Amino acid sequence: MSHIPPLDPIVAARKGFREVQETVRRFWSDVTVGSHSDGGWAVLLDGRTPKTPAKAPLVLPTEAAARLVADEWAAQGEIVEPSTMPATRLASTAIDRIGQAREAVADEIAAYAGSDVVCYLAEHPTPLVERQTREWGPWRDWAAREMGVILTPVSGIVHQPQSPEAVARVKAHALSLDDFRLTGLATAVPLFGSAVLALAVEQGALEGGVAFGLSRIDEQFQEEQWGVDAEAAERTEARRAEAELLQRWFEALG
Repeated sequence: MSHIPPLDPIVAARKGFREVQETVRRFWSDVTVGSHSDGGWAVLLDGRTPKTPAKAPLVLPTEAAARLVADEWAAQGEIVEPSTMPATRLASTAIDRIGQAREAVADEIAAYAGSDVVCYLAEHPTPLVERQTREWGPWRDWAAREMGVILTPVSGIVHQPQSPEAVARVKAHALSLDDFRLTGLATAVPLFGSAVLALAVEQGALEGGVAFGLSRIDEQFQEEQWGVDAEAAERTEARRAEAELLQRWFEALG
């Protein structure tokens, strides 16, 4: 029962984890969830709990989160497609890896607050600057008001250090989360290039798809001017789907 999709390859490589890639055929019929003897909610394949890559039982803190993962197993065809199981990968990462690297993960999250995409406004053209100001300003205000994270916007691409207090607040919040929410936040921050947008999704103040759109205002502006090819559009939609899944992940965790 260890045939679980591998961890995210980027995360796995960063943490020194290696896993043999193999084709796995569906070996179960019924997928349910049930309370676990050690607490939490287990995914059950024909009544048995699958294992993570590190051989831990696939147990999540809430029934809703377990069902989110279970739905991915239920949706598999004859051949297991790991790329269609992002919640399973989040869960296995939280169980196997995050607890061993919480400080380092929180540092990485906080570093994004020091160079957050919503703080770097273009110098020109004016329509882009106006759009960035209109769309990003309210979320910088939200971060200051709700999280105590006060960030200073700048024009241009030259790095502007943010206050150590703001960065420290982001790190402290990250460390206050359990391993499952921390895994989601650590995934959302690089996806958006923004601690502010990721925090807003984690806190339930912003929808994942909307946050993704806000994170790529520059790209959208260029696409409006020059168009977009099919391959780039496909990549964008895959990333948008990941953002929407992260919203569901946080909601399921409660």
